[in-house]
Amino acid sequence: MLVVEDDREVGPLLVRLFRGAGYATDLAPDGQAGLHLALTRRYDAMILDRALPAIEGLDLLGRLRRSGITAPVLVLTALGTVPDRVAGLDSGADDYLVKPFEIDELLARIRVLLRRRAGAQERLTVGDAEFDLISRTVTGPGGSVVALSGRESDLLRLLARNPARAFTREEIVAQVFPDTTGVTLADTYVHYLRRKLGAAVVSTVRGVGYRLGPG
Repeated sequence: MLVVEDDREVGPLLVRLFRGAGYATDLAPDGQAGLHLALTRRYDAMILDRALPAIEGLDLLGRLRRSGITAPVLVLTALGTVPDRVAGLDSGADDYLVKPFEIDELLARIRVLLRRRAGAQERLTVGDAEFDLISRTVTGPGGSVVALSGRESDLLRLLARNPARAFTREEIVAQVFPDTTGVTLADTYVHYLRRKLGAAVVSTVRGVGYRLGPG
């Protein structure tokens, strides 16, 4: 969970609340820090305030969506008029809750977002094939099935969940191989995926790294 909240009381309170509910949680005190964390780490859900320093909340949300970040976002803010709520939802938020809020309602809304994400993300599209995250298999249009290892599956999931985004080798290692430091692992596992699924499954973006699909 990522919480982007500049209030020195509300931010730590939310972190304690979510950690107490069993969610690993990071706190960003402004929009710039939130953007950095969201682009360099993988989150199952994010909670954004609107009146943030550095980058305003809806501006931040728009940047995340344009970067291919699909994690569900709940906007938690004191701005609660109908036009405010409409603007938040139209900017890419999955839910909108106005302060002051009830803790039980906030936690219930987060559970709903996570259930929706789990249901939607059990299968992902990879070109003309289907990637099953549960069985770690890729089924081609002709019905052929290819099994992936755990780390191959993690890498393909990262790319498939963010199909418009190119990841640097450092980002791939940080998110898929956090127990290691060598960026060459990214190259190695891209090679494994290409060998199993075809060269077009992952493209090399010159000067950046890798992204899903043909170049």
